[in-house]
Order: sequence, then structure tokens, then C-alpha cells
Amino acid sequence: MATTERPVFVFDGDCAFCSSCARFIENRIKPAADVVAWQFADLGALGLTEDQVSAAVYYVAPGRVTAGPAAIADLLRRAGLVWRAAGSVLGLRPVTALAWPVYRWVARNRHRMPGGTAACALPPNHPARAS
Repeated sequence: MATTERPVFVFDGDCAFCSSCARFIENRIKPAADVVAWQFADLGALGLTEDQVSAAVYYVAPGRVTAGPAAIADLLRRAGLVWRAAGSVLGLRPVTALAWPVYRWVARNRHRMPGGTAACALPPNHPARAS
């Protein structure tokens, strides 16, 4: 289990698209959580593995670890009122279930997204491509 007092949102710092999203989160959303590239995080202390964090974003808080859209929902619920409302909606089970295919599509195509580069492309055998 994670050993952190302040929630941590973990993303892929090698991906330009992901890094751009992380900067947006820090500068615009301003959640009450640390936003950290997994390459600079103590994954063991967070209770995460490299396989996990290379396949999805993660939100780690005391007693709670979520991935993908659920992690984004948790992060948004730790921000201002409008973002909190969006996080609450995204956190609803049916909405989260519908968001997973979209999340996986974005993960597979992040090199094509604004700010993405060829370095963002996932290799054919990457875990995020399995879904």
C-alpha cells in the first residue's frame, strides 16, 4: 500500500503529450495533489510498478490507488469547484466505464495528439495496446 500523506498523480514523463497535460493540470487545475512523472517517483513507496505506470496514469492517496479515468476523476475532485464537479461526474461508475475505451484510444494515439511526438508512441507489445 502507498505511504504518502499528500495524494500523488503519476504520469509518463517521457511522453510530450502526457507532460503537456501534466503542466496543464499543475497550472490550470491546481489540484491538492503532487503531479509527478513516474520516472522521478519512488514507485515502491507508492505501491506501484513500472508496468502499471507505463500503461496508465495513477492517483495514489492514503487507502486509495486508482488508474486511468478513475485516477483523473480522483485528481479533479481535489481541485476547484468546477473541476470537482467534473471529477464527480467522471467518477460515476457508468461514466468511468465509458471513459476507459476513450482513455485507451488516447493512450495508443498519444503521439498524434497536440504536443505529442514520435517518442510518445507506444510499442506494439505495450500493455496499453492490449485493451
